[in-house]
Amino acid sequence: MPVVELAPEEVAARKPYLDWGLTEEEYQRLADKLGRLPNFTEVGLASGMWSEHCAYKYSKPILKQFWTHNDRVLMGPGEGAGVIDIGEGKAVVFKAESHNHPSAVEPYEGAATGVGGIIRDIFSIGAEPVALLDSLSFGELDDAHVRHLVDRVVAGIGGYGNAIGIPTIGGETNFDATYAKNPLVNAMCVGVMDRDAIQRGRAAGAGNAIIYVGAKTGRDGINGASFASAEFSDAADADRAAVQVGDPFMEKLLTDACLDVSRAHRDVLVGIQDMGAAGLVSSSVEMADKAGAGMLLDLDLVPQREPGMTPYEIMLSESQERMLLCVQAGAEQEVMDVFTQSGLDAVVIGRVTDGQQYQLVQDGKLVCDVPVSLLTDDAPVYHQVGIRPERLAHPAADFEPVLDNPEATWLDMMAQPTIASKRSLFQRYDSQVKTNTVVLPGADAGVIRVRGTHRALAVTTDSNGRYLYLDPERGGAMVVAEAARNLVATGAEPLGVTDCLNYGDPTNPEHFYELSASARGIVAATKALNTPVISGNVSLYNETDGAAIYPTPMIGMVGLVTDLDDITPNTFQQPNDRLYLVGQTGADFNGTELQKMVTGGVSGRLFDFDLDAEQHNQQALLNAIRAGLVTAAHDLSIGGFAVGLAEMAFGRGLGASVSYDVPATWLFAETQSRFLVTVASNRAAEFEAVMGSRAQLIGHTTAVARLVVDAHGATLDLPVARLQQSYEEAIPCLMQ
Repeated sequence: MPVVELAPEEVAARKPYLDWGLTEEEYQRLADKLGRLPNFTEVGLASGMWSEHCAYKYSKPILKQFWTHNDRVLMGPGEGAGVIDIGEGKAVVFKAESHNHPSAVEPYEGAATGVGGIIRDIFSIGAEPVALLDSLSFGELDDAHVRHLVDRVVAGIGGYGNAIGIPTIGGETNFDATYAKNPLVNAMCVGVMDRDAIQRGRAAGAGNAIIYVGAKTGRDGINGASFASAEFSDAADADRAAVQVGDPFMEKLLTDACLDVSRAHRDVLVGIQDMGAAGLVSSSVEMADKAGAGMLLDLDLVPQREPGMTPYEIMLSESQERMLLCVQAGAEQEVMDVFTQSGLDAVVIGRVTDGQQYQLVQDGKLVCDVPVSLLTDDAPVYHQVGIRPERLAHPAADFEPVLDNPEATWLDMMAQPTIASKRSLFQRYDSQVKTNTVVLPGADAGVIRVRGTHRALAVTTDSNGRYLYLDPERGGAMVVAEAARNLVATGAEPLGVTDCLNYGDPTNPEHFYELSASARGIVAATKALNTPVISGNVSLYNETDGAAIYPTPMIGMVGLVTDLDDITPNTFQQPNDRLYLVGQTGADFNGTELQKMVTGGVSGRLFDFDLDAEQHNQQALLNAIRAGLVTAAHDLSIGGFAVGLAEMAFGRGLGASVSYDVPATWLFAETQSRFLVTVASNRAAEFEAVMGSRAQLIGHTTAVARLVVDAHGATLDLPVARLQQSYEEAIPCLMQ
């Protein structure tokens, strides 16, 4: 349905902006700064640009705490994606984005367009997109609607990524009732480029052209930024009109054309930016703001696929596969020809202007005339005060498991959906297109070769809302550490972080406390592990009828493999290798998969975490891997020792004999900072010299595919095949 524009007086009286996420106080702020009643279009633009999704008005004070630079960072937060130097004249570009709200109401298109949007962020910097990952969280699979969401979200991710020809090389999928009505769909893209070819999203130089390229603008996704900045209600129909529709084949053409321009026409390209959240208004006004310039756009020139679109609709549409370029005056045609040769629209729709005014014209009439800063720097920023939730001030008693049958528990744990094999899901993704993938999905991290070098990139996504629910600060640090462990186990040095911060309503003091406290933990861990946050996204209001999800920051991390020989598998390679445990185990059960399986939820005080031990364990293991001493390595996380041991045994028909003098329950503890490592027997002394007291010899691999674990007071003895059957069949059975 077309939007009917109201006169400024009617806007003031009827307050349509309340449905767009703008408060009465914010409307008055807008009017006061203009010194007049804003018109319908101006109020609409402010609603998008002042939304949490664009302005970070509640989270900005938190985000400023993040550590964002070290000597490798070439470009941190503030552009489409962050950039890190990886040597040999190359740089890695990466970012993650959330598409939670759209995926909740239109799971296929919501997930697909999330992938499309994050790809555009990468090539807008001038990088070739080389890999995709995801981080997904759903409700329990005994719910038919959840099963539908899982099926369609996975189909959307695969449908877009496969069609555009970018491999999906890793990710994670979690299941918990907290996400039943608010699934999390976070997509990450990684690109590679020459380190001296970075593009920025800026529109500088009065008279230079603003060129619109890509698909035509329609009425899909209008004001999606405001839609993503509000909670759901069971009493209201979800706004499906706020969900975009994607076309991966057009995106492929757009990707290639933009990369061609950024390389072959770099001398005339002033700036380039994706039309993402809040569409044409966000891309254009942000480009002007970064250059301290003004801009005049003629909306009659914007390619449109539907008749009669109003300025509000044109500017706030989030139609996909669109980019905005600033090009030197006189060079317009040479740039537009690159796009038109691929059948894409390419039109000069405006010019950079002197001063700092943002002006829009339609039918020869001025329909918007505001300072650029009104939509950017003048957005409100709220300094909230958090209140510690009662569950944290007075936690429940510690969970002390009693296992009558540890073997049965082991089998049951392997079948828990968050632990169980996701092969039936990720096999729908093309993970090997372009033939650069070295390590496929299902390992600790995906690995992709950097063409033209002797290097590779390891990439992972990690989250754990249960930990943060019990202790946001400690849990935030743990998620960063888990991501880094995944990379180190693969033979990579962790480089940097992108994040998606998925939380509830920030105006709720308890939810704001979760956001603030977890940021402190993330900052501490990123500093300790030398992994600055170079890009990211905030997704708040993940709640329905006041019930929020667990606080769930997703950490996407990239690591550098400097020698391809260092790439380390996470499964047993040969019999008679020595088996070592790196790190110490404790009675750490609150917030674990075991507690959730036994009690149906999590409670209590989250167990301790030693960030210094984490850093030293990771560095020692990486040194051992680089010395060629390790035949396989696997980090221990969800499900603990028993789950990690079983996963290492899958694949080659091997088993292990283990003697570990801890109570059998501790085999399922989720103590942090631990790895399982195999070492050839003739290199064991060298390995022990490197690791010192950080590694404990606990057994060896065997040619017989059984896992025999002698624990304190119990012996667990199971065929690998039986554990693997439990692990592989769980999700396919539940999905049926």
